[in-house]
Amino acid sequence: MSAPIVAIDTMGGDFGPRLIVQASIACLKATPSLHLALVGQPSLIEPLVSGLSAAERARLQIVAASEAIGMDERPSQALRGKPDSSMRVALELVRDGKAHACVSAGNTGALMALSRFVLRTLPGIDRPAMVAAIPTCGGFCQLLDLGANVDCTAQQLYQFAVMGSVAAKALGIEQPRVGLLNCGTEDIKGNQQVRQAAALLSEARNLNYVGFVEGDGLYRGEADVVVCDGFVGNAVLKSSEGLVSMIAERLQAVFRQGLLARLAGLLALPLLKRLKADLAPARYNGASLLGLQGIVIKSHGSTGAQGFQSAIERALVEIHVNLPQRLSGLLEGHLP
Repeated sequence: MSAPIVAIDTMGGDFGPRLIVQASIACLKATPSLHLALVGQPSLIEPLVSGLSAAERARLQIVAASEAIGMDERPSQALRGKPDSSMRVALELVRDGKAHACVSAGNTGALMALSRFVLRTLPGIDRPAMVAAIPTCGGFCQLLDLGANVDCTAQQLYQFAVMGSVAAKALGIEQPRVGLLNCGTEDIKGNQQVRQAAALLSEARNLNYVGFVEGDGLYRGEADVVVCDGFVGNAVLKSSEGLVSMIAERLQAVFRQGLLARLAGLLALPLLKRLKADLAPARYNGASLLGLQGIVIKSHGSTGAQGFQSAIERALVEIHVNLPQRLSGLLEGHLP
């Protein structure tokens, strides 16, 4: 394929262009084939790229956009009231074939609304779903939806399961195990939508459906794809990140309690650093909006430079495997 081009919404997120451009430049330097389109206000972006070499600058273009979407802005206002927002212009680059993917740390609701309007969904898909890798005992699983769809029908949960399974196959898992996140493993547990979705998935011949998965089973690696509505998924994601931070802080406090504890901490330090790196939320930052006719990656608005780099790297993986085209080609045989 041609050199990957990623459109970056530089005006989104909690920290503005400085952090996003910094992370984008780090990826540009680390990936010689990567080309970037930095979308936003040129007067803010130009000073941040002035130190690039001529060869690096040749792989980067600045695309002007006069408006920015606030993190607390209503999606309807972003859709109708800001036609020249950096987020929308970046998505239009993907639509027009001028970029292979869009990465934004901006307003999630606005990104979902604009993505559906600009790029459209794949045939047979009602709504895109946000999916990201969650670390487990044996590796990681794909969890969706992570907040794009707070209320979901059984049919939409079924569609999420199909998309998650196809995406997991594209990422290298031959027969991904698909589970529904639930408050128990018995057939009578869960709300009506989850039980109805389970009935649909049980009849699907092209899916490796393994049944209900509880919260602890998610982290034990009982499934490669775990499906839930966006309200539950977002709560799980934020709780996971908070738990990792809490454990790290508690361990640091324990190892400061007395001389013996400090000695034990020094001995355990290499292992703790490795564990922290393996579980760091920044490493798994970057949620894909599956089901669109184009690649869109949502980064946490509050992430640091390393986290935004991870989001760009996720975009590069999806570009490499041509994920939307794979989804489009395989969904027809799965969807009822």
